[in-house]
Amino acid sequence: MPDETVSATITIKAPAEAIFAILADPASHPAIDGTGWVRQALDPEHLTAPGQIFRMAMHHDNHPDKDYQMANKLLACDPPRAISWEPGQDVAGDGNLQFGGWTWRYDLTPVSQSETEVRLSYDWSAVPQFLREHIQFPPFPPDHLRNSLNHLAGLAAPRRH
Repeated sequence: MPDETVSATITIKAPAEAIFAILADPASHPAIDGTGWVRQALDPEHLTAPGQIFRMAMHHDNHPDKDYQMANKLLACDPPRAISWEPGQDVAGDGNLQFGGWTWRYDLTPVSQSETEVRLSYDWSAVPQFLREHIQFPPFPPDHLRNSLNHLAGLAAPRRH
């Protein structure tokens, strides 16, 4: 449903390959995040193929534990066009990941050799009802997506050469 997806789009003065390289590096995600919740990449490997799991250290004042981990499953990895993932957690502590039904997706469209249109989308259409009773969606203000894209643009700018 259209009301269960939010997105923002900007044009970044960098080639799509350079922007994709930043997005495929989990270590850059804390610097991209517009909420301040993402603290540190716990898995240093670059993102290369759907199904890959990468974990992030997180912090949110409203989370029961404050500090927690998310295990993200890569859904799309199509360099330099698209990358997306679905966050999940090992809720029971038994190694089995449970995914909440929301996804993050970046779509990159070259405008020229040195400029790329980047669309960031957050989709919560697959979130089950029991989670919707405890978490408001989207769980961040609307300017989060624009902030994240601006942070990404700042990271990509030095790599334009």
